[in-house]
Amino acid sequence: MSIKNIFSKTKPNKVKKAQVQNDIKAGVMHQCSECKHVMVTKELQKNLYVCPKCNYHNKINSQQRMNLVIDEGTFQSIDDNLKTTNPLGFPGYVEKVQVDQAKTGLNEAVLTGIGQIDGQTIVLAVMDSFFRMGSMGSVVGEKITRAIEKATELKVPFIIFTASGGARMQEGALSLMQMAKTSVALEKHSREGQLYVSVMTHPTTGGVSASFASVGDINLAEPQALIGFAGRRVIEQTVREKLPDDFQTAEFLLKHGQLDKIVPRHEMKDTLSTIVRLHTKGDN
Repeated sequence: MSIKNIFSKTKPNKVKKAQVQNDIKAGVMHQCSECKHVMVTKELQKNLYVCPKCNYHNKINSQQRMNLVIDEGTFQSIDDNLKTTNPLGFPGYVEKVQVDQAKTGLNEAVLTGIGQIDGQTIVLAVMDSFFRMGSMGSVVGEKITRAIEKATELKVPFIIFTASGGARMQEGALSLMQMAKTSVALEKHSREGQLYVSVMTHPTTGGVSASFASVGDINLAEPQALIGFAGRRVIEQTVREKLPDDFQTAEFLLKHGQLDKIVPRHEMKDTLSTIVRLHTKGDN
């Protein structure tokens, strides 16, 4: 240590800590929200936004998730022209939606389209928690329904990645009606003998978890994902019991038979590719 550092009011370790905090704020470094491990952001990106120390799966947007599973250059988005209105006249609602449209580049909280996984055609829907917390309004429900119907028309599997806070309160009962509409479309898809895979990511809650997210032919989830309908506190107050610490996690649901498998992000494309190949061999 230099003489200058000895007499400095600011100790080297404090200087280093302050620099790390500045780097985190600037986006150069990233601190895991689970284990607090600090890493270079570029390294986190290379690791598919999964913490290398504790395996925490950070949230990613719909475009990033689509790129992880769809063959490069094969994705064609659909229904990007649908726009949210304000049927109930909720104050400031349209303005908030417009802010998220500018921030995410999406027309609503779900990206839908046709693409290929290892050369196998599928229809994909990816909900985006960075757009109004992935909440489900009329346009989200309509886009998902149209995507299911497109998969039925093309006779190909439908895969959805869910991430949602539930039905959108600004649209009231209209948002709740999307639960029934999407479920009816899935029933028709099933009657045609087509595959539906639901992949639940953190968080999948409310009306989304209570409808299309939970009725896949195969239900998958990412590690540690929060999955449930009502919040822990509400349930504990209702049943007047203390719930397990891991309640409403993907691991808890798998243990109790509500999931088929927990799939780490690094294995997701290979897993989906295998599922599609096994269930559609000779169909296309």
